[in-house]
Amino acid sequence: MSADEFGRLPGDPFSLAAEWLPANDDPDRPLMTLATHGANGFLDARSVLLSEFDAGGFYFHTDSFSRKVLQIKENPAVALCVPLVEEAHQLVVQGLAEVAPPEEQARAYAARGAYLQQLAWQNTREFAALPQSERVAAWAEFAAEHPDGFSPPETWIGFLVRPLRMTFWFGSERTASRRAEYARESLSAPWTVTLLAG
Repeated sequence: MSADEFGRLPGDPFSLAAEWLPANDDPDRPLMTLATHGANGFLDARSVLLSEFDAGGFYFHTDSFSRKVLQIKENPAVALCVPLVEEAHQLVVQGLAEVAPPEEQARAYAARGAYLQQLAWQNTREFAALPQSERVAAWAEFAAEHPDGFSPPETWIGFLVRPLRMTFWFGSERTASRRAEYARESLSAPWTVTLLAG
């Protein structure tokens, strides 16, 4: 949906998200920023891949020993920012994160390329501490030991972010940008939409 079609916004924000985001079977997954609450009171942020999305929310996957997982366990309130630069769009999501179902986690791992599947196994603090030459050799050796591919490691975990607010930013080269903000008071409440300045 272009900025010229701004007046024809759907009542369901996921309908608009489906227009903006690549289909779940598209191997080119969008990069997004995940913001969490740190234990020191400061917000923390990093880039993750949007694995997939559906009417329930947005999924990402990571290592269960990562700092972001510890932070989500302490406070499930998170934010996502998905920049879609070529389309002059941006989607910002505020919501609550919960562990994704096991079948979704397995499906998301199987959909990833060989590099990312192997990364889930070897992206550890111990591996990061090795000299670069040893890292390169160990990476090649691990790949050679798994010629038929990889299964998910026990540390692989996925999260579903159920949104309470979804803000769609419409850029424009001819006039000011603007936003459509969908919000609801709870996960069972209806959505309301507000038009905002960019």
